[in-house]
Amino acid sequence: MIIRSASFIGSSPSIRTCPAPVKPEFGFIGRSNVGKSSLINFLTGRRGLAKISGEPGRTRTINHFLINNSWYLVDLPGYGFAKAPIKIREAWMRNVREYILKRENLACLFVLLDSRLNPQSSDLSFMEFLGRNQIPFARVFTKSDKVIPDFLEKAILKYNNEMLFIWGSLPHTFISSTVRKTGRQEILDFIGETINNLSNPV
Repeated sequence: MIIRSASFIGSSPSIRTCPAPVKPEFGFIGRSNVGKSSLINFLTGRRGLAKISGEPGRTRTINHFLINNSWYLVDLPGYGFAKAPIKIREAWMRNVREYILKRENLACLFVLLDSRLNPQSSDLSFMEFLGRNQIPFARVFTKSDKVIPDFLEKAILKYNNEMLFIWGSLPHTFISSTVRKTGRQEILDFIGETINNLSNPV
């Protein structure tokens, strides 16, 4: 897939104010400070499309970006640490859960995982939640330039081993680095293939 156009459509505090569910949507979510905004800008080739902040938890609404006038990329609030009162964080996550469970045009959710870290309980429990509710998702290991290949391989293996305790198979997995410019085309091709399958079901 080639990105020809990308524009910010709007921020929604809840699913009720999201754009009409008439185009496929691909959500991006992960623990706070996992590199979500950087990945979105990298995928779209538009610097500054998604606002990057050094402060965890800056994304607090459901943000829609219209891509190629045909599908939405959706930036979702991160889970985990954020500089906000716990009641506000809980409200964010209630809205995110409602979006994930009820958004009928959600084609796939990309769960971003930090390559530098061992499996995090918050990531594992979140993916288990997706599995229990039959939400299609893929894993994206971010910041792969920050670790040596051997460490990255072991990190992914640890996640696989943890997940295979309860999963029969593993989701699609991508490795990205916005510094080394890797993983972009693989993710975009997966999105294109998914859209094609939705348009031409077997």
